[in-house]
Amino acid sequence: MTSSRREFFSGAAEVAPVLVAMVPIGLLWGTLAAGKGLTVFEALLMSTLVFAGAAQFVAIEMWHDPVPVLLLTATAFIVNVRHVLMSASLSRHIPGIPRAFHPLVAYLLVDESWALAERRALTQPVTLAYFLGLAAPLSACWLITTGIGAMLGRALGDPSALGLDFAFSALFISILMGFWQGRRTAGVLAASGAVAAATHLTIEGPWYIVAGGLAGALYAAALPPQRVKI
Repeated sequence: MTSSRREFFSGAAEVAPVLVAMVPIGLLWGTLAAGKGLTVFEALLMSTLVFAGAAQFVAIEMWHDPVPVLLLTATAFIVNVRHVLMSASLSRHIPGIPRAFHPLVAYLLVDESWALAERRALTQPVTLAYFLGLAAPLSACWLITTGIGAMLGRALGDPSALGLDFAFSALFISILMGFWQGRRTAGVLAASGAVAAATHLTIEGPWYIVAGGLAGALYAAALPPQRVKI
């Protein structure tokens, strides 16, 4: 087996537990989309073109007839602007990505693949093959589960009654714990959470996502360099 293939399968194995958690999230979104009147084709088309769980959940909550296209576009941009920070961070760990792969990597970059790649970078190099091993299964799982959710529609009942609406939050909490480094991590999370909560309470719209991300990044940048024990 070639080195690239080993790296790809290593990434796929690493992301496997996340896929299990993603199944109810995808089913939930597909169910919500069907409840808003989207066909299975339309739901799959949105999942393919947007491929961003947070943005899709925000969009489906705002969905009504006639569809507010400009508002939805602006909202999706606000929610996904954090990808600028994520891509800049990821580029430090995967040097020399061929230009032909840039659109593919940008399309596949989501919170889960970024977080797992960053966690890997703490102990081992991150290769393009490894990242694709993370990202490709995530994309396939999201498309399949949102499609199934849209097909089943209301037959699934109210997913929130089963607590499935919390799966999205639980998934990120579990991933974040892999970055825990004591007080430094606690400070970053506290700054990000406090600013996000304050923004959510005072400013209408999804600005709290951007504000929380920026607050955490600024707090981390202000910390003194961590000494490495040799």
